[in-house]
Amino acid sequence: MEVIIINKKILIIDDDKNICEILKIYLLNEGYEVEFAHDGSSGIDKAKEFKPNLILLDIMLPVISGWEVCKLMRNFTDVPIIMLTALDTMENKIEGLNIGADDYIVKPFEPKEVLARVNAHIRRQEGNGNKEEKTSSNATSVKFDNISIDLDKYEVILDGNVITGLKPKEVQLAHFFIANKNQVFSRDQLLEKVWGYEYFGGTRTVDVHINNLREKLASKNNKWEIKTIWNVGYKFETKEG
Repeated sequence: MEVIIINKKILIIDDDKNICEILKIYLLNEGYEVEFAHDGSSGIDKAKEFKPNLILLDIMLPVISGWEVCKLMRNFTDVPIIMLTALDTMENKIEGLNIGADDYIVKPFEPKEVLARVNAHIRRQEGNGNKEEKTSSNATSVKFDNISIDLDKYEVILDGNVITGLKPKEVQLAHFFIANKNQVFSRDQLLEKVWGYEYFGGTRTVDVHINNLREKLASKNNKWEIKTIWNVGYKFETKEG
């Protein structure tokens, strides 16, 4: 396990320097390289310069809020972002997931919990990379009617047009649905199949990603839909004859 995480880089963006130092101790002990930024603007600059493998991002930041930082970062990086905040309402968590965060930890927290989540996301990154290597020689494109997805290019074409603005996990989720059309999957099954490993963020993230997919893949086509199966989960339902 140490070989997997060694030399991975973590960026902590938090104006509480004590929190930064405490987290740094735990992360260094696991073999991570750690850098800090103490306001939103500096955090964006540091992310571009340091190129971290994962970002721990406070929400209540000076200069630029964590919400805005997360949105701006998603224009140039897809690495996991774990939000750190004292805002613990469901609305805040959903907002964080909607703007591109991968996980959400409420303050005060135990440093060991943060470390466990960091390790899980890093392992997931490694696992996704291995999956892509294993399937690169196989067919990674799927198509149904007016939609096609190519995982080698991370490209989604709908009605002949390339759909921009999709997050990597949304592309993977859509690919999985089309490859397994008309099969019903629970939220836990989707987390296991698409996200992989243990997911600390809870099943609500599945709902958020599916709602985003429905909005971004809106089409006049009536031959398929991502359908909610109440009290069970979701499926990519087709209207084939």
